[in-house]
Amino acid sequence: MTVERSVDVQAFINDNPLSSRQIGVILLCFCVVLLDGFDTAAIGYIAPSLLGEWGLQRPALAPVLSAALFGLVIGSLSAGPVSDRIGRRPILIGSVLVMGAACLASSFSKDLDTLVAWRFVTGLALGAAMPTALTLVSEYSPARRRSLITNLVFCGFPLGAALGGFLAAWVIPAFGWRSVLIVGGAAPLLLALLLLLALPESARFAVARDKPVETIRKLLLPIGAAAADATRFVLPETAVAGQGAIRSVLSRSLIVGTLMLWVAYFMGLVIFYAMINWMPVLFRDAGLNPATAALVSALFPLGGVGSLFSGLLMDRFNGNRIVAVFFALSGVAFVAIGQFSGQVAALTVTVLVVGVMMNTAQSSLGSLAAAYYPTQARATGIAWMMGLGRFGGIAGSFLVAELASRQMSFESIFIALAIPGFLAAAALWVKQAASAPQRVGTTTAAAASAVH
Repeated sequence: MTVERSVDVQAFINDNPLSSRQIGVILLCFCVVLLDGFDTAAIGYIAPSLLGEWGLQRPALAPVLSAALFGLVIGSLSAGPVSDRIGRRPILIGSVLVMGAACLASSFSKDLDTLVAWRFVTGLALGAAMPTALTLVSEYSPARRRSLITNLVFCGFPLGAALGGFLAAWVIPAFGWRSVLIVGGAAPLLLALLLLLALPESARFAVARDKPVETIRKLLLPIGAAAADATRFVLPETAVAGQGAIRSVLSRSLIVGTLMLWVAYFMGLVIFYAMINWMPVLFRDAGLNPATAALVSALFPLGGVGSLFSGLLMDRFNGNRIVAVFFALSGVAFVAIGQFSGQVAALTVTVLVVGVMMNTAQSSLGSLAAAYYPTQARATGIAWMMGLGRFGGIAGSFLVAELASRQMSFESIFIALAIPGFLAAAALWVKQAASAPQRVGTTTAAAASAVH
């Protein structure tokens, strides 16, 4: 007679040391997010070259700078629910493949309209890749390290954006602006092949979608041998029968936190894309040569490595409050950056400090969302936060164009960019105040487990 042995998937992951399978997932998803950051920011670094080669005025850059952001919105909103239905793996592989192909094609653009079209297609893939990668990583992470690991992967985005700046400063003078897009297209195509060969599906997703026991066992065996004896697998969270991912994200118990995450992500991206897309141009106008402007600008996203420190704090203390403090400090720091127009040394230090504060806060929002939503809606929750938040990126791109057209000073532009940081901090304090005592995804005696 066979003895039934039930295994809680999250408890199983928590009780075993970090395995080579989990490390592999973390590294692969880090590479996805790294290239996402590179391809997202690349257009900002080539913008000064476009102004010269195509004889454009600065306001004409707004459509090409924001085209990928419109694609990001559609890609994120579409990919989340699909990922919660068919799986994390196929969405991630497909999005990286399209990202590479579209970015490579954009390098052959002969006019602004063609470049806008290809940047939109690139954005569709970028919008799907980031939230899916963060979802997969969070579902393979032990609870005690989830914020740290998720933030580590999110670090790939600002690092990729910074890499784009350093690469642009080197290759554009030698090979022209198209070379940046060629690199940004070839690398994802190689990564897509690696993902196809080595990336596993999420074990938690497999349980949530009632996959066969043998399928789930194969996913968990590389993490711990105890999975071999399991006869069924369960999830440590309440599963609402018949409730889809979108309805779950917008349910009464989650709606306030959902809206506040959207507000915080929106405000953070107002700042991030305003800085990424316009810093090289603003610094050039402030008296820096184009190569120096690109190098100083690249320090802003590089500050995202501070999210590792934030992840450690979030695993020990209240995550909402930790991230809110970083957003508030970033608002204060932005006021300072406007005081150093044309001063290379002071700008270099200040941009790095601002980048640490701002990108640490923004990078940590993915971890907050991953912890907030249940498995059945996690990809949708993260993707919709990022997708709707991308409107902030669009607003940021047009905001600086509008401020510049009104002849606002360098100092005034950066004071204006401080306001969204304070608003994001306020949104997270509201989320914390509205949070129910019972956290989503926490095992309780009353929770009905999703069982296979």
